[in-house]
Amino acid sequence: MALAHGAQRGSDSINAWVEIPDRGRSPYSPLTSLTCFRCIVMSSRGAADQVLDAVVASGRHYRDSLPMIASENILSPLVRKACDSDLHGRYAEGLPGRRYYQGCDDFDTIEEIGIGLAKRVFDCGFANIQSTSGTVSNIGALKALAKPGDKITAVSTADGGHISHARMGAVGLRGLDLVTYPWDEDRMEPDIDASCALIRETEPQLALFGQSVFLFPTPLSELSDAAHEVGARVMYDGAHVLGLIAGGRFQDPLHEGADVMTGSSHKTFPGPQGGFLLSNSDDQSLQKKLNNSIFPGTCSSYHLHHVAGKVVALAEFEEFGADYARDIVANAQALGAALSSEGFDVLAEERGFTESHQVLTRHGGHDSGAGMRAAQTLEDCGIITNMNMLPGDTKAMSGPSGLRLGVPELTRVGMGVDEMQDVARFFARALIHGDDPSSVSSEVSTFKSDFQTVRYCFEEGPAYPGT
Repeated sequence: MALAHGAQRGSDSINAWVEIPDRGRSPYSPLTSLTCFRCIVMSSRGAADQVLDAVVASGRHYRDSLPMIASENILSPLVRKACDSDLHGRYAEGLPGRRYYQGCDDFDTIEEIGIGLAKRVFDCGFANIQSTSGTVSNIGALKALAKPGDKITAVSTADGGHISHARMGAVGLRGLDLVTYPWDEDRMEPDIDASCALIRETEPQLALFGQSVFLFPTPLSELSDAAHEVGARVMYDGAHVLGLIAGGRFQDPLHEGADVMTGSSHKTFPGPQGGFLLSNSDDQSLQKKLNNSIFPGTCSSYHLHHVAGKVVALAEFEEFGADYARDIVANAQALGAALSSEGFDVLAEERGFTESHQVLTRHGGHDSGAGMRAAQTLEDCGIITNMNMLPGDTKAMSGPSGLRLGVPELTRVGMGVDEMQDVARFFARALIHGDDPSSVSSEVSTFKSDFQTVRYCFEEGPAYPGT
């Protein structure tokens, strides 16, 4: 890499052209083979100012758009207050009353309240609320439930399994031998008979269920019975649907055979970034393993400000969660039907499109990349989504043919089933009718301006503060 074309230096920045050889060419090729990139090297204050400007710009972008990424949500004012506190720089290694540091009495109170709330909200006998994410929860659970070389069954990423369930993720990190379930594309769930047969044949030490693309409840009772027959533990990753589970609108994994349930605290459960480990087992040895799998197993500092925010979110969910979960599912089903009526290929029509917060749409043939192009067009029109592999796709970055759409944030700011009709019409204008993106984006912004308040919480307030 070389600095070229006369760097211009000033008090706030250095403007320079940086020459980088094209891939596959010799670094000694002539200048014509070089690609030039403009690089701005700023003063320290200039860099900080640009970051803060980008933070505000990001908030405005989401404020004026339709955020429909299924794994995202927004914070209530009280949760935000807990997160923006002195706790952000503190440590509390261990469990309440058994800390390695002094000064933790107040945080002990927070965590003890949180554990009690989590047990009530998720109707379970054991809860660890320290995990910093859903994936960290999965890493911890895999550490507690399996050892390197053990066999594990899970949903393939090509069929909607999460990357942490794959060799590239937590399963590979733990050194487990992965076997994936046969998949029923029509029902968008593991093929029950074939998956039970697979479990009985392979005799895994751990059977993992749950997905990142998650339209319908897993047939867990039948699959858990097969796993327990061969002595396997059952783990359920409820990251995406944890709020729907707690709100009584999906399924109840810990009462359908799961020994351990993991999850995120920031998807359909509307709290800050973080995770949970939950169980109904009264096995004290298992509970100790689960606690130890988070600290000291995967976390030293477990982000006390987010734990505090998580506890406030639990309190709010206990009060408002059932209504929120009900409205999420109703909105997702209404969106699926409205998109289908507009002419989109919406998966699982025969099952009512969805029973969760997600809707899946197909925009081209397998590995066509049509989902990637659709996602970019939609963002140009003020609709934020993500491309997603659908069954049959094999190229994760360049080939996805579908979109995964989520409604938790739209629901959180007060949209209902009537607004889902409007959302579907915006989709049609962007992707079917080919309307001018700037015109669609402007109308989306005007539409969204009526939905700027966080609902389903103790104190409603601005959904996008600071913008």
